Amino acid sequence: MVPKIVLLDMLRRRSGAIENHVIDEFLAGRLDRRGLLRHGSRVGIAVPLLAAILGIKARPAQAQGKPGSIIRVAQQAPSGAVEPVSVANTGGLILLQQVGEFLVRDLPDLTVRPMLALSWAPNSAGDVWTFKLRPGVKFHDGRIMTAADVVATMDRLADPKNGSNALSAFRGVLSLGGTRKVDDLTVAFHLDAPNGNFPYYLSSGNYNSIILPADYAGDFQKTFMGTGPFKLDRFTPNVGASFVRNPDWWGGAVLPARTEFSFFNDQQPQILALQGGQVDVITQFTVQGGQGLMNDADVKVLKLRSSAHRQIHMKTDSPKFGDKRVRQAIALTLDRPGLVAGLFRGNAEVGNESPIAPIYPSSDPTVPQRKKDVERARALMAEAGMEKGFEATFTTMRVGEMPDFAVLIQNACASIGIKLNLKIEDQAAYYGSAKPGTSDWIDSEFGMTDYGHRGVPNVLLAAPLVSTGAWNSARFKNPEYDKLVADYVAATDLGVQRAAAGKIGTVLLDETPVIFAYFYSHLSATGSGVTGVEKTAISQLFLQNTAVA
Repeated sequence: MVPKIVLLDMLRRRSGAIENHVIDEFLAGRLDRRGLLRHGSRVGIAVPLLAAILGIKARPAQAQGKPGSIIRVAQQAPSGAVEPVSVANTGGLILLQQVGEFLVRDLPDLTVRPMLALSWAPNSAGDVWTFKLRPGVKFHDGRIMTAADVVATMDRLADPKNGSNALSAFRGVLSLGGTRKVDDLTVAFHLDAPNGNFPYYLSSGNYNSIILPADYAGDFQKTFMGTGPFKLDRFTPNVGASFVRNPDWWGGAVLPARTEFSFFNDQQPQILALQGGQVDVITQFTVQGGQGLMNDADVKVLKLRSSAHRQIHMKTDSPKFGDKRVRQAIALTLDRPGLVAGLFRGNAEVGNESPIAPIYPSSDPTVPQRKKDVERARALMAEAGMEKGFEATFTTMRVGEMPDFAVLIQNACASIGIKLNLKIEDQAAYYGSAKPGTSDWIDSEFGMTDYGHRGVPNVLLAAPLVSTGAWNSARFKNPEYDKLVADYVAATDLGVQRAAAGKIGTVLLDETPVIFAYFYSHLSATGSGVTGVEKTAISQLFLQNTAVA
């Protein structure tokens, strides 16, 4: 066994300033073992080397079951076309990920691991990241993946003309033309500004960023062309899809012979299908209506802590919500521990008006926690000249516990004189085209949106809350906040991130353009004889090692 000091010396000599800073933080005791794995993997230090330094085993997932199973999956029906550039819903992203792959894989422990990229490293400023690609990777039609495919994919996603959903992540980070081929197996990303977490933008957490052939011209649903472990067998809109094993997959043997996905619009039929043996996996279920699964001895519940949440926005430029004291008052009516206990049976964590959830190492626990205080809320309404209250419409969608939460918000607001009329829509109607003037998500004066998990909070900090954010439903414009987010995003040091996170939390508590009442755990379920399912907190399923007893 190579001594730890020798491994550290080897690592220092082959690393740049940012990588060595991570090592110094670990040696100084400011990063624990988990922190070294997470931040080391982020800046491109090989996980096996990190594991050797820590004296632990880093074992890749391996197939354990009997090959040849048919894996039957129940999932939410895709809302709209399954199109890599524009897809923005859980039903669509699950299907993309069955056949397509990312440069980087974002794991539930918030580390990042190689996928189509073998390695990556930043320059000293953190504004150029160079990725080495895995050689010999084949698309399903037999063509070899090269740097040209990566450049074309990223330019397609970064081009505003394409209606790319990935622009919510890439805006201000990676522009059209910023992805450049160095050689056939090397790509350099020239960023708009320094970014300490850039590999996460190219990971499975940014679900639009599967690598497609350079000549991709649209209509993904005809071929589902990718590099992944499964190839398209059939796809029937509104009904389902099936995939077969890819014998040429770069990752080796694929355990299932095929996978079959059935589309559902509601949760209860999925639960009945699993309990009745018609399916083997449910991609996601909620506590409300799902208690039967949690108490069923023939079902395995897979639970992941996450940063997923329901974001409540209030238009900061409207007559009713323009005064921050009104927004603060509404936030003070909510019993957050009660919501976690009642809506989730404890399968969630209390939120505090910042998207930097407790799961993130950079979260600052010293920011005071907002608690229910109706007396103070009424005083704030009076100070704002709103002691008589007002009437407003609260718009949200029919997903999980959201309709029930909307009723609780309605009752809470009534305690300070605000009469809420509820407008609860299906997802397609709520999101519309996700553009101002066409979307209740963006246009509603007071509303609630489902936000999925991310491996780092960068997108959640920027897209819904910076002045130019694509998802800025609150129309929040605060130069101090914008600067703090820029500082957070640029930082490669955990201490700098945490300091910025504390300031961000303080600003958002004061301004309250949005409310983060809780961050809920991601729940999915399998039959008791199913093994090898790997999942993420945004519902992705990696099934190449899955078997059914």
